Amino acid sequence: MTMKKLINSAESCVDDALLGLVRASGGLSLLKGHRVVLRSDLENLKGKVALLSGGGSGHEPAHAGYIGAGMLSAAVAGGVFASPPPGSILAAILSLHNAGASGVLLIVKNYTGDRLNFGLAAEQARNQGVAVDMVIVAEDCAFDQPSKAGRRGLCGTVFIHKLAGALAEEGCSLDQIVSKVTEILKRIGTLGVSLSPCSVPGCLPSFDLPPGDMEVGLGIHGEPGIKRSKVASADEVVKTMIDHMTNPSSQSHLPLKSGDCVVVCVNNLGALSCLEMAVVTRSAIICLESRGVVVARVMSGLFMTSLEMAGVSLTLMRADKETLRLIDAKTTAPAWPNLSNVCLSGRSYITEPQTTIKRPQDEKHSEGPLSPVMHKTLEKICSTLLEKQEELNSLDRASGDGDCGNTHAQAARAIQEWLQGHVVPGCPGKLLSVVAGLVQEKMGGSSGALYSLFLTAAAGHVTEGRSNAAAWATAMNAGTEAMKKYGGAAPGDRTMVWCHLVLMWLHCSLSRFFYIMFLLLRSPQKAASGAEATRDLKARAGRASYISPNLVSLPDPGAVAVATILKTILEVLEGRK
Repeated sequence: MTMKKLINSAESCVDDALLGLVRASGGLSLLKGHRVVLRSDLENLKGKVALLSGGGSGHEPAHAGYIGAGMLSAAVAGGVFASPPPGSILAAILSLHNAGASGVLLIVKNYTGDRLNFGLAAEQARNQGVAVDMVIVAEDCAFDQPSKAGRRGLCGTVFIHKLAGALAEEGCSLDQIVSKVTEILKRIGTLGVSLSPCSVPGCLPSFDLPPGDMEVGLGIHGEPGIKRSKVASADEVVKTMIDHMTNPSSQSHLPLKSGDCVVVCVNNLGALSCLEMAVVTRSAIICLESRGVVVARVMSGLFMTSLEMAGVSLTLMRADKETLRLIDAKTTAPAWPNLSNVCLSGRSYITEPQTTIKRPQDEKHSEGPLSPVMHKTLEKICSTLLEKQEELNSLDRASGDGDCGNTHAQAARAIQEWLQGHVVPGCPGKLLSVVAGLVQEKMGGSSGALYSLFLTAAAGHVTEGRSNAAAWATAMNAGTEAMKKYGGAAPGDRTMVWCHLVLMWLHCSLSRFFYIMFLLLRSPQKAASGAEATRDLKARAGRASYISPNLVSLPDPGAVAVATILKTILEVLEGRK
C-alpha cells in the first residue's frame, strides 16, 4: 500500500516543489528548461568562486535551501532519490561561469550516480574553458569496513556548503577552497537511525520495520541500515550512535578525544516531532560533554531529509577557531539556521528568579469554627473524585484527550496530601486560595486553570468575618466572571461554568451564613440536571468546540465533575457522608 502524500502527482512533485521554493524566496530563481535553482543576484559572483551542489530530490531543504551569499551559488535537482542528469549540471556550471565566476566548485555526495553525472559535466565544462573542480563528501560512519564504493555522503555535506561558501565569499581561490575543505572533511562524521521507512511518491515503503525496532546506520535514500535493534530511550540511542561513530576499531570512525571542540548537527530525517528533536539534542550535548568534548555550536532541525522518514542523524565536526569563524560567517541561504556564536559548553544556561513567589499552600494558618466542616468536605470531595476517575476519562474520550478524570484525580491527591500536614484555615477565602494554588500547580490543563481562576477570583470576597450569603454570592459571581473572561465561555456553551449557582446566590441578601447550606441543598440537583443537559448542547468553547457535534453525544465531563463536587458537598452537610 502506497503512503499518502500531499502532492499534485508523483510525476510533477519535484518541479512543483522547486517552483514553490523559488516563488517563496526573493533571492532564488529557476533556470528555464532545467531543474536548476540559482541565486537571483548572479552578478555578485563576478571574480569569485561559485559553488554548485545537488543530487536527488527528497532531501529538502538540501540542496536548494542552501543557496545564497556565503553558501551555494546554485543547486541542481534530480528526481526523487535520483541523480540529476549531466546536461542540467553542465547548464548550471555554464550559467555560473557566464556570470563572471572565477571558477566553479562542485560539492558532491559520495554516491555512484552523483559522482558519474557531476564528473561528466565537469569534464565537459573543462573542455569549454571553465575552471572547475569537485569535492566528494564521504563522512558516513556506519560501516566498520567500507566497500570499494567508500563511505556515503550524508548531512556533513551541509557543513561543507557553509565552510566553502564562507571561503568563496571572502575571495579565496578555487585551489585554496578545495585544499581547506578537503582537510576539514577528515574531521566530520555522521550516523543515522530511523524508527520508520520512507516511500518515494507512488511507491511502497522502502523497507519493513516491525513495531519496536529501529534501523541503525542507514543512508538518506530509503535504504535499510547496517543493523536493526530495539528502540530505546533517547539517551541510550544517542550514546549508541556516538559510541559507534567514535569506535577506533572501525575504519570509518571519527577520532574524538576529551578536550576536542565540535560543531554538532542534529538532523531530522523528515518526520520526528520538534519535541523529539529537542530531547535528542539535549541527549547529544550531555553525552558529548560527559566525554570531555567541548560543544561549541549546535544546529538542530531539518537539514538533509529522507522524505517522511521518522529518524535522526548526528553529524559531528571537530572544529578549531578558524572553522568556527567560517561557520559563524553570515549567509543569506534560507535553510541555514541563525546560530549563536557563543560556545555552548561552559555557559550558564539557568536563570535564577529575582523574586520568590509565595504559594498560599505553604503559609501557616489558624483554625476557626468552620475548619472542621471544611476539612471533612474537602476530604470527601477528593475521595469521590478519585472514585469517578475512569468515568470522567470515558466521557472525555468522546470530545477531548480522555484525561479529565486523571486531571481531577491529580488535584484530589494534591489536596489530600496537603490536608495531612496542614491546618484548614478558619477563613474560607484563605482556604479557597490554598485550593486554587494546589489545583494550579498539580491539576494542569484547562480544567486546572478554570478551577484556579474561579477560586482565586472568589477568595478575596469571603473572610472569616465576612462570610454571609451576600458575600458568598459576590464571590461566586467574581469567580464565574473570571472564568468567562479568560476562558471565553458562557452559559449554554457545553463547558464548565457555574452560572446557575451564581444567579441563585446573587438574589440572596440574607445576612446569616448558614443560609448557604440551604442553597447547597438545592444546587446539586440543578448541577446534575445541568450536567446531563450538556449532552444536547453544541460546544462553543474548549477543545470539544473543534469536534463535529455528531461525534459528541455524552454529557460534558467537566460539568459532570462540578455536579459531583456539589453533590458531595450536599451529602456532607446533610450528614449522609
